[in-house]
Amino acid sequence: MTTEAKLPATSAPPTALRLWARARGPVLAFALLLVAAVTLAALRSDTRHGALDPRSPDPYGSRAIAELLADRGVTTRVVTDLAEARTAADPDTTLLVAAPDLLTERQQEELHTATAGSGGRTVLVAPSSWSVGTLAPGVTADPANSRDSTLSPDCTLPPPRRAGTADTGGIRYTTRRPGADECYPSERLATLLRLPDTTGDGDTLVLGAPDILYNNRLDQQGNASLALQLLGSRSHLVWYLPSLADTTATDPDDEKSFLDLLPSGWLWGTLQLFFAAALAALWRARRFGPLVTEKLPVAIRASETVEGRARLYRKADARDRAAAALRSTVRTRLAPLLGVPVPQAHAPEALIPALTAHLHGNGQSLHSLLFGPPPGDDAALIALANQLDALEREVRRP
Repeated sequence: MTTEAKLPATSAPPTALRLWARARGPVLAFALLLVAAVTLAALRSDTRHGALDPRSPDPYGSRAIAELLADRGVTTRVVTDLAEARTAADPDTTLLVAAPDLLTERQQEELHTATAGSGGRTVLVAPSSWSVGTLAPGVTADPANSRDSTLSPDCTLPPPRRAGTADTGGIRYTTRRPGADECYPSERLATLLRLPDTTGDGDTLVLGAPDILYNNRLDQQGNASLALQLLGSRSHLVWYLPSLADTTATDPDDEKSFLDLLPSGWLWGTLQLFFAAALAALWRARRFGPLVTEKLPVAIRASETVEGRARLYRKADARDRAAAALRSTVRTRLAPLLGVPVPQAHAPEALIPALTAHLHGNGQSLHSLLFGPPPGDDAALIALANQLDALEREVRRP
């Protein structure tokens, strides 16, 4: 037999080195992804640090406008919870809501109730359709944002006319409110709205973009002039930064399910993928049928097949499968030589008596050799192969 030279001569149990060799590819790939993610997070960690915070000197902070207002006698106070923001609504105060979309529905309703008719000014910075309808009733946010960031006033409201062009381009709004001033239009939709109160001298400003309040944009266009006029009309400015630490933000009635948090595009995309998978399954199902024997494109030597299978057995430490293959092959070869039908070659009660009569040997040792348990190590496997080879030669000897 030719299997003897193909089987390993030493034991090769799994070791730490072999396990590392198998797993190092995925481990290194995961490590590279982790390093890239950490690096990207570190590079972008300061991108929006302190955004719209009047205490922050960072590029996207708003400390510069707060200092300019202080030079004109306007005091700025930062609040982070709804209760303080509600109590700040009075005729001498401008209430700026830096992130209206962070407010829950109940918070929006309570804030609007407090500001409506207060006689003060409320400035909403870039509210989307989620919040603008509640905080500024009668106003609708357009789904498409402005293409340009720098826009012209194109309205009769004095502050925008004095400021000139400014970086208000962002969310665009439409309104049904009578007497509303629509400024800085983009494709006929305003990016700055002034909504006067129906009672009193107060008003609400809806600003489509926060750029005019950023430190790094304040000195460009008419941003500084516009920001000072919008925020400096009252002697006090209350800067409301909604925070998750606010206990009013944890209203159980405002909790959303996982599906509510998914954009509609993801749901439609998942449905399309489901239909695509179903069509692919139907397409593949048309190819199901009986197996067809195909000729190999090249001839493969028997020695190469034996060597390949031996390497697979060694990699899997499958000595039991290797021994079973050797014994099965020898039994199949010996059966015709002993006059035993090939279908009964693997039956001990048919093969062992015929083999014992032919060799005049010990049936128990032959049974252990041809039908015994798998070898315990590689050395025993090689010894088994040698014994089977010797047995076959002896049977074939004339």
